[in-house]
Amino acid sequence: MFGAIPLLIVPFVLYNLGLLGLFGGGDDPWTTEMFSIRMMSGGVFSMTLGDLMILIGLIFLFVEMVKSARTTNASIMDHLLSTLVFIAFLVEFLLVKGAAHSVFFTLMIIALFDVLAGFSVSMRSASRDINLN
Repeated sequence: MFGAIPLLIVPFVLYNLGLLGLFGGGDDPWTTEMFSIRMMSGGVFSMTLGDLMILIGLIFLFVEMVKSARTTNASIMDHLLSTLVFIAFLVEFLLVKGAAHSVFFTLMIIALFDVLAGFSVSMRSASRDINLN
């Protein structure tokens, strides 16, 4: 049951919570610096909240790719729900002022890759499961 839930809904919900001001005030909460580390080269590596959101999206994309390789009845529902998550990203990107941000756009493209790759992997693995007598 829970295996069919697309994990990319998590960055979608987190982004919307950020728009509501849960992660700090200001016009752009995604530029808030989470941490910085001085490197041996003398440079400074810093991660913003937006960078962290994209990293979370990429981790969940990897898990979704692993999930798409299975051929069960739940995988069909997973692909359908992933498509709905992408549609929600697209509608919000087009209609909500706070979603007109590069972080949200990148998360939307990650959701698109999830949909396209999920269907491609499923079709490819399903064609290998055909037995001819």
